[in-house]
Amino acid sequence: MDDTQAQVRLAPATKDDVGLVLWFIKQLAEYERAPDQVTATEELLCKNLFGPHPYAHVVLAYVTEDGVEQPAGFALYFYNFSTWVGRPGLYLEDLFVRSEFRNLGVGKRLLVHLAQTAKERECGRMEWVVLDWNEPSIQFYLSLGAQQLKEWIINRVSGSALEHLADL
Repeated sequence: MDDTQAQVRLAPATKDDVGLVLWFIKQLAEYERAPDQVTATEELLCKNLFGPHPYAHVVLAYVTEDGVEQPAGFALYFYNFSTWVGRPGLYLEDLFVRSEFRNLGVGKRLLVHLAQTAKERECGRMEWVVLDWNEPSIQFYLSLGAQQLKEWIINRVSGSALEHLADL
Protein backbone atom coordinates (compact mmCIF):
# COMPACT_ATOMS: atom_id res chain seq x y z
CA MET A 1 0.00 0.00 0.00
CA ASP A 2 1.40 3.42 -0.96
CA ASP A 3 1.31 5.81 2.01
CA THR A 4 0.66 8.80 -0.26
CA GLN A 5 -2.74 7.32 -1.15
CA ALA A 6 -3.75 6.05 2.28
CA GLN A 7 -5.91 8.08 4.64
CA VAL A 8 -5.95 7.31 8.36
CA ARG A 9 -8.97 7.98 10.57
CA LEU A 10 -9.04 7.52 14.33
CA ALA A 11 -12.24 6.98 16.28
CA PRO A 12 -13.11 6.02 19.85
CA ALA A 13 -14.49 2.49 20.04
CA THR A 14 -18.11 2.06 21.03
CA LYS A 15 -20.08 -0.91 22.28
CA ASP A 16 -20.91 -1.71 18.65
CA ASP A 17 -17.18 -2.22 18.01
CA VAL A 18 -16.64 -4.85 20.70
CA GLY A 19 -16.26 -7.68 18.17
CA LEU A 20 -13.59 -5.72 16.32
CA VAL A 21 -11.78 -4.89 19.57
CA LEU A 22 -11.69 -8.58 20.53
CA TRP A 23 -10.47 -9.46 17.03
CA PHE A 24 -7.60 -6.96 17.39
CA ILE A 25 -6.74 -8.38 20.82
CA LYS A 26 -6.53 -11.85 19.29
CA GLN A 27 -4.42 -10.55 16.40
CA LEU A 28 -2.03 -8.94 18.89
CA ALA A 29 -1.81 -12.20 20.84
CA GLU A 30 -0.91 -14.04 17.62
CA TYR A 31 1.80 -11.47 16.91
CA GLU A 32 3.12 -11.80 20.47
CA ARG A 33 3.20 -15.60 20.12
CA ALA A 34 0.60 -16.14 22.84
CA PRO A 35 -2.77 -16.80 21.16
CA ASP A 36 -3.80 -19.35 23.80
CA GLN A 37 -3.54 -16.73 26.57
CA VAL A 38 -6.53 -14.67 25.43
CA THR A 39 -9.52 -15.39 27.67
CA ALA A 40 -11.37 -12.13 27.00
CA THR A 41 -14.88 -12.42 25.57
CA GLU A 42 -17.18 -9.90 23.95
CA GLU A 43 -19.32 -10.02 27.08
CA LEU A 44 -16.38 -9.18 29.37
CA LEU A 45 -15.20 -6.41 27.06
CA CYS A 46 -18.72 -4.91 26.89
CA LYS A 47 -18.94 -4.88 30.66
CA ASN A 48 -15.44 -3.57 31.37
CA LEU A 49 -14.91 -1.18 28.44
CA PHE A 50 -18.41 0.08 27.72
CA GLY A 51 -20.39 -0.57 30.90
CA PRO A 52 -21.38 1.95 33.57
CA HIS A 53 -17.81 2.09 34.95
CA PRO A 54 -15.36 1.67 32.06
CA TYR A 55 -11.90 0.58 33.16
CA ALA A 56 -10.16 1.45 29.89
CA HIS A 57 -10.61 3.23 26.58
CA VAL A 58 -10.04 2.07 23.01
CA VAL A 59 -9.10 4.07 19.93
CA LEU A 60 -9.55 2.41 16.55
CA ALA A 61 -7.57 3.29 13.44
CA TYR A 62 -8.99 2.91 9.97
CA VAL A 63 -7.17 3.23 6.67
CA THR A 64 -8.97 4.27 3.50
CA GLU A 65 -7.48 3.52 0.14
CA ASP A 66 -9.29 3.74 -3.17
CA GLY A 67 -12.50 4.61 -1.33
CA VAL A 68 -12.45 1.48 0.84
CA GLU A 69 -12.07 1.89 4.60
CA GLN A 70 -10.60 -0.99 6.61
CA PRO A 71 -9.78 -1.42 10.30
CA ALA A 72 -6.01 -1.05 10.58
CA GLY A 73 -5.14 -0.97 14.28
CA PHE A 74 -6.11 -0.13 17.82
CA ALA A 75 -4.83 1.25 21.08
CA LEU A 76 -6.26 0.34 24.49
CA TYR A 77 -5.32 2.59 27.40
CA PHE A 78 -6.30 3.59 30.91
CA TYR A 79 -5.29 6.12 33.53
CA ASN A 80 -3.06 5.44 36.49
CA PHE A 81 -1.59 7.82 39.05
CA SER A 82 1.92 8.85 39.98
CA THR A 83 2.37 9.74 43.62
CA TRP A 84 5.78 11.29 42.91
CA VAL A 85 4.46 13.54 40.16
CA GLY A 86 1.08 14.05 41.86
CA ARG A 87 -0.70 13.66 38.55
CA PRO A 88 -2.46 11.00 36.52
CA GLY A 89 -0.60 9.06 33.88
CA LEU A 90 -1.79 7.41 30.71
CA TYR A 91 -0.90 3.72 30.49
CA LEU A 92 -0.98 2.15 27.05
CA GLU A 93 -1.94 -1.48 27.55
CA ASP A 94 -2.04 -2.52 23.91
CA LEU A 95 -1.06 -1.04 20.57
CA PHE A 96 -1.41 -3.08 17.42
CA VAL A 97 -1.34 -2.31 13.71
CA ARG A 98 -2.14 -5.01 11.15
CA SER A 99 0.94 -5.98 9.15
CA GLU A 100 -0.49 -4.78 5.84
CA PHE A 101 -0.95 -1.28 7.31
CA ARG A 102 2.45 -0.88 8.98
CA ASN A 103 4.77 1.85 7.75
CA LEU A 104 1.82 4.07 6.85
CA GLY A 105 1.98 6.13 10.02
CA VAL A 106 -0.93 4.37 11.74
CA GLY A 107 1.00 3.50 14.90
CA LYS A 108 2.46 6.99 15.08
CA ARG A 109 -0.99 8.55 14.65
CA LEU A 110 -2.31 6.42 17.51
CA LEU A 111 0.60 7.34 19.80
CA VAL A 112 0.36 11.04 18.94
CA HIS A 113 -3.37 10.91 19.66
CA LEU A 114 -2.70 9.31 23.05
CA ALA A 115 0.01 11.88 23.83
CA GLN A 116 -2.47 14.65 22.99
CA THR A 117 -5.06 12.98 25.22
CA ALA A 118 -2.50 12.73 28.04
CA LYS A 119 -1.63 16.41 27.62
CA GLU A 120 -5.31 17.44 27.65
CA ARG A 121 -5.87 15.40 30.82
CA GLU A 122 -2.76 16.97 32.42
CA CYS A 123 -1.04 13.62 32.73
CA GLY A 124 2.53 13.66 33.98
CA ARG A 125 3.58 10.83 31.71
CA MET A 126 2.60 8.10 29.30
CA GLU A 127 3.94 4.58 29.77
CA TRP A 128 3.79 1.13 28.21
CA VAL A 129 5.82 -2.04 28.00
CA VAL A 130 7.20 -3.82 24.97
CA LEU A 131 8.42 -7.39 24.66
CA ASP A 132 12.21 -7.55 24.66
CA TRP A 133 12.31 -9.46 21.36
CA ASN A 134 10.10 -6.96 19.52
CA GLU A 135 12.97 -4.97 18.03
CA PRO A 136 10.93 -3.15 15.34
CA SER A 137 8.58 -1.75 18.00
CA ILE A 138 11.46 -0.91 20.34
CA GLN A 139 13.18 1.09 17.61
CA PHE A 140 9.89 2.76 16.67
CA TYR A 141 9.26 3.86 20.27
CA LEU A 142 12.81 5.11 20.71
CA SER A 143 12.47 7.14 17.49
CA LEU A 144 9.50 8.92 19.06
CA GLY A 145 11.46 9.88 22.18
CA ALA A 146 10.51 7.03 24.52
CA GLN A 147 12.98 6.11 27.24
CA GLN A 148 13.51 2.54 28.38
CA LEU A 149 13.37 2.10 32.16
CA LYS A 150 15.46 -1.04 32.49
CA GLU A 151 15.89 -0.67 36.26
CA TRP A 152 12.19 -1.42 36.83
CA ILE A 153 10.92 -5.01 36.96
CA ILE A 154 7.26 -5.76 36.27
CA ASN A 155 5.55 -7.77 38.99
CA ARG A 156 2.31 -9.64 38.40
CA VAL A 157 -0.01 -11.71 40.55
CA SER A 158 -2.75 -13.55 38.68
CA GLY A 159 -4.81 -16.72 38.67
CA SER A 160 -4.39 -18.94 41.72
CA ALA A 161 -1.62 -16.70 43.09
CA LEU A 162 -4.07 -13.78 43.12
CA GLU A 163 -6.70 -15.94 44.81
CA HIS A 164 -4.17 -17.03 47.42
CA LEU A 165 -2.97 -13.48 48.09
CA ALA A 166 -6.55 -12.23 48.44
CA ASP A 167 -7.24 -14.96 51.00
CA LEU A 168 -4.28 -14.16 53.27
